[in-house]
Amino acid sequence: MAGRAVRRLAAAAPGLLVVAAAAVAAIPSFDLPPLAAATAVAGALATALWPRPRETAPRIRAGADRSPKLWPDPGMRVTVDAIDDPCFVTDAEGVVRYQNRIAVERFGAARMGDPLSFKLRVPELLAAVEQAGRHATPGALRFTDRVPTERVWAVRVTPMLLGRREGRERADFVLVRLTDETEQVRLDRTRADFVANASHELRTPLASLTGFVETLLGPARDDAANRERFLKIMLEQAQRMARLIDDLLSLSRVEMKAHLVPSGAVDPDEVIRHVAAALAPLAASTGSRIAVEGEVDATVRGDRDEIIQVVSNLVENGLKYGRDGGTVTLAVVAEAGPEGVSGVRLTVRDDGPGIAAEHLPRLTERFYRVDADGSRRRKGTGLGLAIVKHVVARHRGRLAIRSTPGVGTEVAVWLPATPVAAAVETGATAREGP
Repeated sequence: MAGRAVRRLAAAAPGLLVVAAAAVAAIPSFDLPPLAAATAVAGALATALWPRPRETAPRIRAGADRSPKLWPDPGMRVTVDAIDDPCFVTDAEGVVRYQNRIAVERFGAARMGDPLSFKLRVPELLAAVEQAGRHATPGALRFTDRVPTERVWAVRVTPMLLGRREGRERADFVLVRLTDETEQVRLDRTRADFVANASHELRTPLASLTGFVETLLGPARDDAANRERFLKIMLEQAQRMARLIDDLLSLSRVEMKAHLVPSGAVDPDEVIRHVAAALAPLAASTGSRIAVEGEVDATVRGDRDEIIQVVSNLVENGLKYGRDGGTVTLAVVAEAGPEGVSGVRLTVRDDGPGIAAEHLPRLTERFYRVDADGSRRRKGTGLGLAIVKHVVARHRGRLAIRSTPGVGTEVAVWLPATPVAAAVETGATAREGP
């Protein structure tokens, strides 16, 4: 230290002599007080002896390596903001130093300098952050947040080391990234339930068929009367399996095309009259009747076969679960939809026993039945309204179900109308056909 001071003094000696000479000359020439001249010389001497920046830089850099950076720099904040998942940046002690915009939207604004536990009260998550901060160990976990609604979050906890890493275990920062997997978990659960329900629905008639076949091959081999009775039951079970398979295939086809919006033009008047005529024998078998109301001078944008399937499913439900000898009314009316979009509303209404309010939100779920035994007796598969829901969604329409116990049930389907130019073009093309 003393050697460096001597070298600096020797290097600055010429300058100091010039300053001293100028100060002495200024005393008589400019009436400069002697004390001021002495102060100028002392200042020059202090400047010469003050350590140079290049001599202190290594010590500052070494200190920077040893002390953690408590606040992210602008570059780090920009990078975290670019991540499309909620992210928190904490220091090694789990104190929040930054959160991106999505984290603010999902979890609310955290006060910088508060522990992460003030915002996320998940013991496993906080333990992972502590492990990453103190030992630079990454971690991953999944937790379910049930407030305000149930959501499933997958979390990645990543330690961030800045500068040189040799011999360091403590992280400068910890990045906590949360990915919302609620929808994926819901889809996995729905898929598993669907497979289980479909297997159950197919297993029942298959077991019945197997039992009757074994009986006919054994004890009832020569029993003509029972053979005829068993064969009728076997036919009914086979038809039940066929209906279920057909509905499963229909549902699968609709789901595969969910992202494709139909572009054809369909006449709703023609559809409801076609369905009424096709299902007249079913109505007659229960002593019921199908009434058709309304008429519109418009076409809807869609796939004719799928719209016929929607209306057929709704009318069949009205005939099966309505009142024997009752009336199923099929009505059509022009109606503006959201934001004034022109469209057509198709309504199927029965005068049956109705459905209790607690069942209405679940009617479009696969295999959901208000009365499972009654549905099977009426040859229902539990997939009709699920198919209706998916077809309406593919057509960018709306589905509404209203029911009053003891009065009846009404199902309304709104579909967007076809633009005039497209309708004219479609009609011209149809006329040119055979």
